[in-house]
Amino acid sequence: MPRFVKQRPLAAPGSIPAVLRMFENEMRFYQEIAPVVDVRVPACYLATADADGTRLELEDLSEWSEGASPLAAAILLAHLHGRWQGMATARWPWLRRAGEGVDLVAALYDGTWPRLRGRSDLTPSVREWGEHLLGHVPSAQRAASAAGPVTLAHGDASYRNMRTGPGGAVALLDWEDVSAAPGATDLAWLLVSSVRPDDWDVAVTAYGSDAGLADVMPSAVVQALLSLADEPVGSAQARAWVRRIEAAAERAPVGNVGA
Repeated sequence: MPRFVKQRPLAAPGSIPAVLRMFENEMRFYQEIAPVVDVRVPACYLATADADGTRLELEDLSEWSEGASPLAAAILLAHLHGRWQGMATARWPWLRRAGEGVDLVAALYDGTWPRLRGRSDLTPSVREWGEHLLGHVPSAQRAASAAGPVTLAHGDASYRNMRTGPGGAVALLDWEDVSAAPGATDLAWLLVSSVRPDDWDVAVTAYGSDAGLADVMPSAVVQALLSLADEPVGSAQARAWVRRIEAAAERAPVGNVGA
């Protein structure tokens, strides 16, 4: 049977993957959480770590379609979050807590925004958000961490990390950012990273609640702006990021951050 092999070297000391234990956490996810998580994930045939890093041998879902519908993606997240609300940290105390590594993310953002602010494809509302977040990333993360009950969160719930298979089954891939956090953090990133703004209401309705969503949007926008920085100016991908960041700004007034 074909397998997808994911091998990660030891993360560089002090790097975001090292501080957040990303590679080790994904290995432990497949060892401990995947068998009981109650959502579709790739089957795991091997999950090991040694002096050279981590190695996963997973079910190959490359023939499944990348992404999901907004409806199916939101329903999947609602099930994941509802299943483990109030239970994840007790069962898996090693899970990363919301806010870990925020100083590194803040430094990355504060170093990136000065070269991002001059892009010609930024709209006024996106530029306003970017300026206001400068120096306020820790505040945005604190608000996200307190946005609701803690549950098992995927941490990078974008279409890129979803696959839709025969019969409409949706699988969640890439659990390097698995954490214990409010479910709204996953919902916000799904919207800001992947869903067309015209479909946001569909996704939120399918999820079942918008509680905490405005509180986590600033933190999601930080990640969105960092992602935008990697796209060519004026490209289709950049324009899509800008539209989604604008939609996020409509749901979370900029003045709320750092207040």
